[in-house]
Amino acid sequence: MSEHQHDENCGCEDHEDEVFILTDEDGNEHEMVIVYTFETKDKAYAVLLDRNEPEADSIIFRIEEEGEESFLVNIEDDAEWEHVTAVYEQIVETEANA
Repeated sequence: MSEHQHDENCGCEDHEDEVFILTDEDGNEHEMVIVYTFETKDKAYAVLLDRNEPEADSIIFRIEEEGEESFLVNIEDDAEWEHVTAVYEQIVETEANA
């Protein structure tokens, strides 16, 4: 999973070189990069990793579009989160066995 996977149907722009600054609950900033995108239930999602700590856990955001722009949104609905993480875990398992 070290390479950027881009699904042409996700409707998002290629963010391979784009860095997102996320602030955690302790106020620490992290430089995040998109390493994978996927779709489920007609919504697109992005998996981000800390650029400086690639062994840290990944974070999943929903990709939403407004006009020509795409942006990342926290997944706050528990049912949506459970579905998205299950789909992503299945993708990881499938790729590991490929």
